[in-house]
Amino acid sequence: MRIRGLGVIEDAVLELSPGFTAVTGETGAGKTMVVTGLGLLFGGRSDSALVRPGAERASVEGRLVVDPKGAAGLAAAEAGAELEPVGKDKAELIIARSVSSEGRSRASLGGAAVPIGVLGGLADDLVAMHGQSAQQSLLQPARQRQALDRYAGPAVAEPLAEYKACFDRLKKIDSTLDELTTRARERAQEADLLRFGLAEVERLEPVEGEDAELDAESERLGHADTLRTASGGAHMALAGSPDDPASINALSLVSEATRALEAARGHDPALAELAQRLDEASFLLADVSTELAAYADSIEADPRRLADVQQRISDLNSLMRKYGPKLSDVIAWASDGALRLSELEGDDDRIASLTEERTAARSELAGHAARVSAARSQAADKFAAAVTTELAELAMPHARVEVPVAQKDSADGLELEPGGRTVAFGPTGVDDVEIRLAPHPGAPFLPIAKGASGGELSRVMLAVEVVFAGSDPVPTFVFDEVDAGVGGKAAVEVGRRLARLARSAQVVVVTHLPQVAAFADRQLVVKKANDGLVTRSGVVVLDDAARRRELARMLAGLEESELGQAHADELLQAAAADRQRA
Repeated sequence: MRIRGLGVIEDAVLELSPGFTAVTGETGAGKTMVVTGLGLLFGGRSDSALVRPGAERASVEGRLVVDPKGAAGLAAAEAGAELEPVGKDKAELIIARSVSSEGRSRASLGGAAVPIGVLGGLADDLVAMHGQSAQQSLLQPARQRQALDRYAGPAVAEPLAEYKACFDRLKKIDSTLDELTTRARERAQEADLLRFGLAEVERLEPVEGEDAELDAESERLGHADTLRTASGGAHMALAGSPDDPASINALSLVSEATRALEAARGHDPALAELAQRLDEASFLLADVSTELAAYADSIEADPRRLADVQQRISDLNSLMRKYGPKLSDVIAWASDGALRLSELEGDDDRIASLTEERTAARSELAGHAARVSAARSQAADKFAAAVTTELAELAMPHARVEVPVAQKDSADGLELEPGGRTVAFGPTGVDDVEIRLAPHPGAPFLPIAKGASGGELSRVMLAVEVVFAGSDPVPTFVFDEVDAGVGGKAAVEVGRRLARLARSAQVVVVTHLPQVAAFADRQLVVKKANDGLVTRSGVVVLDDAARRRELARMLAGLEESELGQAHADELLQAAAADRQRA
């Protein structure tokens, strides 16, 4: 992983190999920037405040080895990422994220620009982040319930999915019933308006295209005298007056012209063509003359029909003003309105049907809720026992943890059993989950925020995180100072526990405790430098000698102290012996 311009880090390259990697450094050196960088790579929230002063942007680039056929590999390929094969069933995936000093953030996956949310989706299958913020969130009952559900796995996930589907269906039923009952007056008014409008349309029975035909007929009837005079005059000009056979007309003139060419048309093809065109003109004029005579005879002034047509046009225009700009819109409105009216008039039957459906859905939901509660209770016992075991290994041998799964009574809640309790319910079920601690014999069980001291709380949270991590299928775990408030023998046990977790997964830990760092397979140190104006930090992989000095610094504050380095050797030897025994 390469980090540039993030916080106090100018430029750093980290090689996070499988096993246990400890990240240490002086206070203020920016150790948590390593975790922040990992968080950005996997869709964490960006902020311009993360950019190192004087830098234009902060950038983080990571190279991951993934299974191309696994969930993360398939998701990356679907997002357009290129995966480079690096061996059998393995591929290299490059993730990059940048944040500008103005706060703009960009992400790329395998060379393809992607939304930030895509990186967050990959995190579910690749890495689990555990830190002080996660500890604080674990103090919240809702987060504790989520942790228990993930720990339980399919035993809770499957009935909970059925519960959520039924819950969503019940919400839709309740919403529809609420609309039908609380808006009864508005729906009745809507039905009355629809009946009135549909009656208007039904009375006129409009036909699509009818308005255009009526407009044409109205125009013809309104100008009957003009049309008849025009067509009669044109016919007379073409065919002449029947009362004066000798009158000059177009047909007789064309016939005379045709006869004039008849004798000579055989001597020149050009003249013959002209004569042919005169023949055609004669036939065309004769046809037009006949049609004009018929048209003139068909035109009759009909004031009553004209009045009927104009009234029909007026009625149709009235419909179009109310229900649509065009007649086709009016017809469509009537069709849709009839369906809507049928729906509104069936409200009573629908209310009765939905009421029965709601009763059945609530009964089904209660059954799902009971199964979820039973699975949670069973998982809670195992979860509490596992955390108690972890606490014993973290120098709290007498501490006990319980995880009660309880419900709250509610008059309008779910009846889990016929004639039984009626309890409150929500989208995640009917259960309240709370982790409680009794730190020593005789002490009452209290919520972990109240029942543990600062150091005890850190150990309890680490135990919870480790148990939770054991149920999480991701290959990498990142812990950010989850050992805060721990010291002495308890710190040694924290280191030993993290080393054991690293046997089955990659573990990265930001720590200030030498007892924890000594158990790591490798150690990185974040070093800071100050030129009087700007503080910069970089990350260095420590060799054996440098690691002894760093542990001595963490122990006594004097990295060159022989006594401190001897103590560091003792810690490293104890950690190595513990690994050999394992």
